[in-house]
Amino acid sequence: MKVVYWILAIVGIACLGVLLYLHHPKFGDLPEGEALVAIEASPHYEEGTFRNLIPTPMFAGDKTFLQVLTENLASSNEGLTPEEALPTWATELDALDPNKNLVVWLGHSSFFIQINGLRLLLDPVLSDQAAPLGFLNPAYAGTNLFSAPKLPAIDALLISHDHWDHLDYPSIRDLEPKVEQVLAPLGIGSYLRGWGYSEERIREGDWFDHFDLGREVRVHLIPARHYSGRLLTRNKTLWAGFILETPELRLLFSGDSGYGPHFNELGRHFNGFDFVALDSGQYDERWPYIHMNPEEAATAAENLGARAMMPAHVGRFTLARHPWQEPFQRLVEASRDKPYKLVTPRIGQVLFLDQLEQTPLDRWWQ
Repeated sequence: MKVVYWILAIVGIACLGVLLYLHHPKFGDLPEGEALVAIEASPHYEEGTFRNLIPTPMFAGDKTFLQVLTENLASSNEGLTPEEALPTWATELDALDPNKNLVVWLGHSSFFIQINGLRLLLDPVLSDQAAPLGFLNPAYAGTNLFSAPKLPAIDALLISHDHWDHLDYPSIRDLEPKVEQVLAPLGIGSYLRGWGYSEERIREGDWFDHFDLGREVRVHLIPARHYSGRLLTRNKTLWAGFILETPELRLLFSGDSGYGPHFNELGRHFNGFDFVALDSGQYDERWPYIHMNPEEAATAAENLGARAMMPAHVGRFTLARHPWQEPFQRLVEASRDKPYKLVTPRIGQVLFLDQLEQTPLDRWWQ
């Protein structure tokens, strides 16, 4: 009987440990009170969850999360991550001329943007992991170049959704003293309030809402075909992409998104874009609706009327079972004879928006 008591005690302690861990601030708080009332008024919120504009199953056919997880555990890890540190540019972001319109890729889906004298930061993951447990999704060697102390003051922090590889608790916490305001889809503010951001700095919106930042800069929240949730609860907060618009420039960042008719509609409505960064990695035939493969991203760039396009959701973390460099290779092939200019900067490289046509294609992943 003593053995049984010991086993029960160990199980009980383990369960208590898990419960305590799940109360760590990084898991965040879901919307409630006035925030939930605003969410319930959204036309995209039905029966307690947000919905995509068109039907978007998580997995193809009759696949389940448990099946996908089991298949992943049984498959080979060969080629999923780089064997050596990636070549990067160690740009000093705080030393850049703030009057230059530019984009700096920080890896994966993180971007530093300067437009009309404003400095914006999109989905910053400055940590060396993107998961609740660090060993689950470590960053590629050589890609952890930036930290909050090395960044300039940020006029607007943009968050697309609440997944770990986009909403990074230590990064958001460390950036708080530098951020003037946050722009995010409905529900994301609940995380930020719990992480030390004051209510007056948080501006949340629904798809098709916009925010005026001054200096003739307008930020639009646009639909994405995806989902949300940091643990087991899903779709309690909204997911989105962003358009940054001035009288002279239009930039689009898709956020995590599967292919859908929204790209055609946005292209027609905005009459094309000077630059687009599109979800092009972490695709899998088992989840074809929530991420684009490179060929779909190329089609989306055409739909949008893009003048220049670069891949996003690539190059720093492995979430899918394809070789890490495959998205770049396939996108190069898919972009042959297309009307847009494909740009493939290294992490940290500055893309000047008035020089995109002269930017050479850099096959740095080779």
